[in-house]
Amino acid sequence: MSAQINIVIVEDDPVVLDGLVSFFTMQKSIQLLETFGSVEQFILWINKLDADFILLLDIQLPGRSGIEALPEIKSILPALEVIILTTFEETDVIFKALSAGACSYISKRSSLPKIKDAVEVVAQGGSYMSPAIARKIADYYKPKPKSQLTERQLEIVSGIVNGKSYKMIASDLFISLDTVRSHIKNIYKALEINSKAELIRKSYDDEL
Repeated sequence: MSAQINIVIVEDDPVVLDGLVSFFTMQKSIQLLETFGSVEQFILWINKLDADFILLLDIQLPGRSGIEALPEIKSILPALEVIILTTFEETDVIFKALSAGACSYISKRSSLPKIKDAVEVVAQGGSYMSPAIARKIADYYKPKPKSQLTERQLEIVSGIVNGKSYKMIASDLFISLDTVRSHIKNIYKALEINSKAELIRKSYDDEL
């Protein structure tokens, strides 16, 4: 890449930070402007300086987390490109970071050259996600499989999960006790299970 890329790192883990600093100081195309151990220190710095750079931001930091501080950071520098570099790979954390203003999300388990790739992609106006992160996002939006159970069977499962007896379920649904038992038999067969405990677990795991 022809133009030099400026970066700033907010990371409190000395081992991780040392690795990043050692790597990026050897890259001719990238200039490391500054590093900080907390978002509070970083915000004090950006309030005094107007520089064009890409931010590598950790989430778990002393004081405010990276995600908590992102809205304020973006309010000060709206055009700032933020790459989340973290150990957190849970779907809800990923979406919180992206919703707060991050443009990219990469795992700390990624190799240093991959982190450099992320910086270069963002510098060109793109967005970078670790393959595992990208898969989580794709899985989140993937159409959910159609239930193997009928609407009536799902109503019966709901009753069981809520601790109701077969007799109570029959009364609630205005069907006979034998009909409830017949449905239960068909539910177990469809789900390939043999007990109420397995049925409840599948319901909690959203596997119906």
